[in-house]
Amino acid sequence: MTRLEEFFEYISGKKTALLGLGISNTPLIDFLLSHGARVCAHDKKERDGFDPAFISALEGKGVSLCLGADYLDNIDADIIIKAPGIRKDAPALVRAVENGALLTSEMELFFKLSPCEKLAITGSDGKTTSTTLVHLMLSEHYKDTDTKVYVGGNIGKPLFSLSGEMKKEDIAVLELSSFQLHAMQASPSGAIITNVAPNHLDWHTDYGEYIESKKRIFSFMDNGTVVLNFKNDVTREMAAELPHGCRVRYFTSEDAGMIPDLYTSVYTDNGGIYVWDSEKGEKIHIMDVSDILLPGVHNVENYMGAIALLYGRVDISVFKRIAQSFGGVAHRIELVREKDGVKYYNSSIDSSPSRTMAALNAFGDKKVIAIMGGYDKHIPYDVMGDCVCKHTRAVVLTGATAEKIHNAIIGCESAKSELPEIYMEDDFASAVKLAHSLAKSGDVVILTPASASFDKFKNFEERGERFKEIVREL
Repeated sequence: MTRLEEFFEYISGKKTALLGLGISNTPLIDFLLSHGARVCAHDKKERDGFDPAFISALEGKGVSLCLGADYLDNIDADIIIKAPGIRKDAPALVRAVENGALLTSEMELFFKLSPCEKLAITGSDGKTTSTTLVHLMLSEHYKDTDTKVYVGGNIGKPLFSLSGEMKKEDIAVLELSSFQLHAMQASPSGAIITNVAPNHLDWHTDYGEYIESKKRIFSFMDNGTVVLNFKNDVTREMAAELPHGCRVRYFTSEDAGMIPDLYTSVYTDNGGIYVWDSEKGEKIHIMDVSDILLPGVHNVENYMGAIALLYGRVDISVFKRIAQSFGGVAHRIELVREKDGVKYYNSSIDSSPSRTMAALNAFGDKKVIAIMGGYDKHIPYDVMGDCVCKHTRAVVLTGATAEKIHNAIIGCESAKSELPEIYMEDDFASAVKLAHSLAKSGDVVILTPASASFDKFKNFEERGERFKEIVREL
């Protein structure tokens, strides 16, 4: 009997609490019911916050509901499957575990019970693009074989309910957030940590806990490969903490000569991307930087991380083919339209200062008109002031972080010589229209919030779609 079959047998008749009726958990309901689980769905939204047809369908299937502010009170379950945004140390969950409940998550169940190989990517920036690249490269390499390549985690669709159709030779490529990793007690066979910078400090107790969550991607690894960003101080130092038997590979767009020759590494040199193969003692040309369609050094680094993970497994020609054909993921420096000589870009995925700095740097010396601001995750913004002054002609600020970003811009050293025009507009649509009114032929207008979306939108995708809708109506 497989581990998955043992789990199905285990949950039959068990009281199962599903915490959070969001993207990761909702698809599990039918899956759990089909194997005999007795499901109670908990969510902090009140009943009238859901589509009545959705609620009626759940109750029609025999799902009991616990909705509203006290949704975590008095959990009576054998198994608790929590959504990523719910902390494992919430007092109600601690009590439930003390009373004998098994606490887990959709992603942890997938790691422990699905038979396929798992590769995972995390980081403060670039993980969506990097995950997409690894998935594309593997899909191209295995396209004429029986191996199926899945993509999931923080992007795509939840994969645990598909575990029954997966084979040992299949591969799942997973984007993992710090929320998902915080309680994880399983690791992939290969991982990339793109970089680490302060983020989600409204949820994590402090920056140290955020970093520790990222490390959990390799904490339970056995004889795996971990790809680290050599120029990022936090990730570079993680190499010393890898479990015994694991291998490290590095990538860097700077200071490649500082990486010891005993490590296989990917780096740039005179317009090319190269691999130093430590086993062969050879420098191997992979492609030219100009082969990459996506703008910006950060996207070159995304490619280097993916190449570092897959080098020796995927034919080298695949890397270049993907680079010359992949136009990018939605909401990441996504060209929406050009109107009257002005190009409008949607980079709603830029939910932190470091993401926004990477987006602005992608336009080189060109000064753009940027729309910034959103939900306050209690992270510092002073780090981005000089970059904003250097790369923007005008900034339109909106949302809860508008004042913080304003202070970061006017308080930086560069503000003394190249301060952009700064405007404040609380209404999102009005902010976009104001940016449009400031633009003239040859300009670039970009939504790059440097903030999460939760003050006005469900997620960055909804914010990006709203931006595109407004731009198309101009």
